[in-house]
Formats: sequence, structure tokens, C-alpha cells
Amino acid sequence: MTMDTPQEFFATIPNETHRARFQEVMQWTGRTFPDLEITIKWNQPMFIHNGTFIVAYGAASKYLTVAPEIQVLQEFLDQITDNGYGHTKMKFQIRWNQEVNYDLLHDIIERCVEFKKGSRTFWAG
Repeated sequence: MTMDTPQEFFATIPNETHRARFQEVMQWTGRTFPDLEITIKWNQPMFIHNGTFIVAYGAASKYLTVAPEIQVLQEFLDQITDNGYGHTKMKFQIRWNQEVNYDLLHDIIERCVEFKKGSRTFWAG
């Protein structure tokens, strides 16, 4: 199934509490970074800037995933783990029962925008 809108993605999150939390994070991102554009690519909601990837969000049964550019993820790995968030090579995970550290999320997204400034490619090289 191909999704074209955030609402279609939201509908795939069966738990209402998780769906509301996911929407809250997406809305916060849109309000905090109004220059970013939301899009759905590869069935994932993403925020892009000037046609280049900034951050994607995903939902799993146990957590919300945040996927910034890998280089930026690596820069913030200590702070991510200090907050008790899990991580993989490409994303970090906030369990549904954990608080979202919006200050940290702000810094990560802001760094992604700075990191991708002037980029002509969707992903970092």
C-alpha cells in the first residue's frame, strides 16, 4: 500500500495513544521548523528542506523512531543515549512511555538543516 499523506500514515498506527503522541511530535516539528516541508517517501513521513532530507519519523509497536542524517545522528549519539533512547546505525528510538526531549530534538533537526545547507542531493553523500 502506498501512502501519500501524513493522515494515511497516522491511520496505520493502531494504538490511539501512540498515534496521538506521533501526531504531537510531527505537529511540533512543523510548528518549530516552519520552513520544512512534510512529505511521504518510502511510506514514511519526512521533513525536507529545499528538496533535501532532514528527518524522518516512524512508528513501531514499542517506540517512535527518529531518523536524521546518519552523520548528525552520530554527532548526537552520546546525548541520545544519555536520554535513555535506543538507537541503531540509522535512527534512534523513543519508547512510547518515555518523555520526548524536545530540546534535544530541536538541536538535532537544527543541525540537520545546517548540515544539509546548499546540498543538491536528497541524502548526504
